[in-house]
Amino acid sequence: MTHSMTAFARQEYNGPYGTLTWEIRSVNHRYLEPHLRLPENLRGLESSVRDTLRKQLSRGKVECSLKLAETGSQEATGINSERAQQVITMAEQLANMLQQPAPLNPLELLQYPGVISSPEIDTDSLQADALRLFSVTLEQLKANRAREGSELARLIEERLAGIEQEIRTLGEAIPGMLEQQRQKILDRCSEISLEIDPQRLEQELVLLAQRSDVAEELDRLQTHLREVRHILNSGNAVGRRLDFLMQELNREANTLGSKAIDVRTTQASVNIKVLIEQMREQIQNIE
Repeated sequence: MTHSMTAFARQEYNGPYGTLTWEIRSVNHRYLEPHLRLPENLRGLESSVRDTLRKQLSRGKVECSLKLAETGSQEATGINSERAQQVITMAEQLANMLQQPAPLNPLELLQYPGVISSPEIDTDSLQADALRLFSVTLEQLKANRAREGSELARLIEERLAGIEQEIRTLGEAIPGMLEQQRQKILDRCSEISLEIDPQRLEQELVLLAQRSDVAEELDRLQTHLREVRHILNSGNAVGRRLDFLMQELNREANTLGSKAIDVRTTQASVNIKVLIEQMREQIQNIE
C-alpha cells in the first residue's frame, strides 16, 4: 500500500494527574526528520519516541507535540517556604546592585518554578501512559497517511492510463505517418519534375523509417509503466524509486519527441511529459 507523507493525528487520555494530549503532524521531506515538543517533566521520553518513529516511519518531517493539562487535584497545596526564601534572597542580592530597585511583588514571586507546592505525580505511571498514547496517535497518523496514499496512487494510476492511451494511439498512427511521408516525397518530386530512381527512393524511405522508428521508445515506456504499477503495489517506502522512474519516463518521452516526423508524434511526446510531471508532483508526497 502507498503511504503519503502528509497527515495529522491527535489523541487525548485522562489520567489521575490530568489530560495528556499528543498531536503529530507530518509533511513531505527527503528523509525522516522528527521534531519533538515535550513538557519539562516528560523530557525523558524523547529517546523512546524517536526510536518508535524510526521503526514505524521511513520519510517525512514529523512534528510531535505532547501537552499535559493538570486537573484540580494537582493544583497548588501551599508555598514551598525554602524555595521562596531562596528566590527572595537572590532578589535582594540583585536589588543591592541597583541604585533604584523596584519593590519585590509577591504575586510575581509565586510565578517562579518551585515556589508553589504541588502533590507529587507518579512519574513512572505518567511516562508509561504518555508512551502508550503516543503509540495510539502514531497508528492514527499511519492510517491517515495510508488513506491519503491510496488517493495519490489513484491519481497516479489515472496518469499511467493516460500515457498508455497516448502510446496506443501513436503506435497505431505510425504506419500511416510513414506512408504520408513517402507520398509527400513523391508529390514534391513530381512538382519539380525530378526523375527519381525507384530503388534509390525506397532506400531513402527505409532510412527515414529507421530514423523515425519509435517502437523501442514506446516499448520502454510500457516497461516503465508496468514497473511503476509494481512499485505502487509493493507496500514499501516507494517514493524515491518512483521518482527515479519518472526521470526514466521523461528521458524516453524526450527521445520520442526528437524522432518526430509528424506533428502527432510531437504532440504525443508533449502530452506524455505533461502527465509525467503531474505524477512527479504527486510522488513528492509519497513516503
